[in-house]
Amino acid sequence: MKDMRIQRREVLLGAAATGLGLATGTVPAWAQASAWPTKPVNLVVPFPAGGGTDAFARPLAAQFSKATGKTLVIDNRGGAGGTVGASFASKAAPDGYTLFMGAVHHAIAPSMYPKLDYDLEKDFIPLFLLANVPRVVVVNPKNVPVNNFQQFMDYVKRNPAKLNYGSAGAGTSHHLAGELFKQQTGTFITHIPYRGAGPALQDLIGGQVDMMFDGLGSSASHIKGGRIKALMVSGPKRNAAFPDVPCAAEVGLPDYTVTTWYGLWAPKGTPADVQARIVDEVRKLGSADELKTIWANNGAEYGGMTQQQFAGMVSSEVKRWAAVVKASGAKLD
Repeated sequence: MKDMRIQRREVLLGAAATGLGLATGTVPAWAQASAWPTKPVNLVVPFPAGGGTDAFARPLAAQFSKATGKTLVIDNRGGAGGTVGASFASKAAPDGYTLFMGAVHHAIAPSMYPKLDYDLEKDFIPLFLLANVPRVVVVNPKNVPVNNFQQFMDYVKRNPAKLNYGSAGAGTSHHLAGELFKQQTGTFITHIPYRGAGPALQDLIGGQVDMMFDGLGSSASHIKGGRIKALMVSGPKRNAAFPDVPCAAEVGLPDYTVTTWYGLWAPKGTPADVQARIVDEVRKLGSADELKTIWANNGAEYGGMTQQQFAGMVSSEVKRWAAVVKASGAKLD
């Protein structure tokens, strides 16, 4: 009987709290968390449309809207190697209605931009690793008349300092992937920074730049369409979506293991229960066949990971890229 009275009392208190919320126009915090999302969610993508981050954000947004009935609004805020959008997102209200979709670029930024007004590891809460994507060496076939990686290396060595490569901006993974490639091959290729991978990729297709060290996700459709040519994917194995393209280990670059990854963060201060709702929803979307198929077609692997694992990975990447920046001598152009 005592247990029943306690349960009845808890039910009545809950009903009273709900009634108070309705009367005052507010909703209790626990109800807000369990109901998330009750309105559109803003997803800050810190690069212009058409780049690698965008290639994963937009399918995610489409599936999110189907699953929740609420819009995931893509807010492209490019500039300064992705740090403009990151700065904006770090100052957003920590209520679960502004999220940040960053990438490996943001683990590099602390080593390239000494005066950032945000700290990736202190001002954000890591939520979810969405995708891992190999880096791909792609060229404009008209500008660089080669058919395979070995021909490309011969061409570069016969034409020192002739070629250039576009990037998503100084200090991004595109830039550092190029610097690491030059370091490991003993070649020189001029870096041309853009405000995002999308504009750089369009200029590669148009022939304004010669090549890119792009994430396979944004280049995939253009490789399949014959607009650009893939010469190599990074890492120790070929990519299932492009089985005819050799991997770095096969062409004599076993240490060229550059991976592009994309993750989701929330501003510091976002309540734990809201975090849990976001992670649960995104995990369901990411493990469903629709997104897995899109990821695979873009040469990507589903990320997964717990929040703690993702946080540890980000911390390791910050340290790893700091060493690459130091060794390469890369600077802001």
